[in-house]
Order: sequence, then C-alpha cells, then structure tokens
Amino acid sequence: MKQAENRRGRHQSRLRYVSPLFIAGVICWAGWAEAKSELPCLVVPQVTLTVGTPVVGVLNSVVVNQGDMVKEGDVLATLESSLEQAEVALAKAKAEMDAAEKSTQMKAEFSLRKSARAKDLGKTSAMAHHEVDEAETEERLAQVAHMEALENKRVAQLELARATAALELRTVRSPITGIVVERFLSPGELVKQAPIMKLARLDPLLVEVLAPLSWLGKLSAGMRGEVRLEWPSAGPHQARVTVVNPVVNSASGTFEVLLELPNPGYKIPAGLSCVVHFPSQ
Repeated sequence: MKQAENRRGRHQSRLRYVSPLFIAGVICWAGWAEAKSELPCLVVPQVTLTVGTPVVGVLNSVVVNQGDMVKEGDVLATLESSLEQAEVALAKAKAEMDAAEKSTQMKAEFSLRKSARAKDLGKTSAMAHHEVDEAETEERLAQVAHMEALENKRVAQLELARATAALELRTVRSPITGIVVERFLSPGELVKQAPIMKLARLDPLLVEVLAPLSWLGKLSAGMRGEVRLEWPSAGPHQARVTVVNPVVNSASGTFEVLLELPNPGYKIPAGLSCVVHFPSQ
C-alpha cells in the first residue's frame, strides 16, 4: 500500500490545487477581513490517499464500493492467491514435522549412555582405548545430528512465516479509518503498480485558509477559530489551528493556515467553502 506523504509536505502541496478564484477572493477579502477578523476557508479531508498493493496479481475480489465507510485494518480487496495458500500449507507441514528431532534426540541420549559405559569399562581395561574413543565420537556425532535437526526445525518455522507474509500481501487492507472516495479497478483486472481505490479520512477535517500578509504573526498553532459553513448546519464549529506556514506566496500575498475540525459521525461533508472567525483577533 502506498503510504501517505509527510503531513506538512502534503499540506503545502495543496496550494497548487487551490482554485485561482479562491485566491482572488482571498485578496479581495483581505481589507474587509482585517476589520472583521474573518477569513474565507475551505474544508478538505485530513488525509486523501490511493491504495494499491506491492505485488503483481489479478484482483480476486473488491469488498467495498464508493461511499463505503472503512476502519483501519479492514479488508478492501484480495488478489488471486492459490499458489501462496499452497506454499503456506507446505511450509506449515514442514514446520510441524518432528520425527527427525525426536529420533536424533533418542540417538543422542543413547550415545551418551553408551559413551558413559565405555568410559567406565575403559578405566578397568575391560574395553580397548580405541573402542572408548569410538563411543565418545559417536556421542558427539549424535549431538551434532540433533542440533542439525533443531536448526532445520527453526528454518522450517521461518519458511512458514515467510510464506504466511507472502500470502498476507495478497490481501489489501485499509491504512486509515475513513470512506472510499473512488474505486479504480474491479475483480478480474490485473494489478500492476496501479491504485485500486482512493480513501479519505474525514474525522477530523482540515480547514484550509489563505490568510493575507497583514495577518502574519497574528496567528499561531493552538489558537481557536469559529468555522461557519456555506452548507446549513447548527451554529459555528470550533476548530484549532495546527499549522501556520511562514512561507508567503508572492503571487497572492497570502500564507497558508490549517485548522483541525472535529467531525464525529462524518456529519460535515468535505469540499465546502466556509468562513473562519478568530475571536482573539
């Protein structure tokens, strides 16, 4: 899955997509806003991202549609995975095999007893020195064989973990809690470095403000603002300033301010124009 870009970089990149009419409106509003302590704004999703998969394959199923709500970790789609499932089954069978481990353990224990008896007999000259040496060598070889069986068991467990991870890559899960904005592919289509769908996080929302240069230094992170939407809703909504970009856009004479607007239950739709009032100004 593609990861969301760095938050600050993402916020700054939105400036390129702001409507020229919106920027012009901000410039015309600047003088009036100075007296009213209000600025035009735009409500947008906090995060918008496209979801894909790091592996190539054929889509087996897409379990969500445009407009569906999803939670972080929910399954969005699956790729054809019969081969990966077979590899997991094979690796699991190997990891659960313990005959070699048990047999080598028994041989090691027997060789230990045999070596101990040989040493006792060697002390009384009842057994030749080379026979005692042979028994001790068999003991050490049996111990090495048992260690090898344990190592093979560990390798089989790691192979099972790898096969399970490869199978998990065939399942596309939601990286965020939000809604499905758009679906690009359908079952049966080949996924190859292409997004499957677009998601958006709508709680909280972001309020984007292009403030005139005269406001620079008057706004800071943590300040509260009252947001009034163009869409009919109950009273002003409280938002908190999270970002004040100190870089001024020379073309418009504005700088970007971002506020976080709680949106439990997704009652406020994204994409609305608004006005934000700062009571402290």
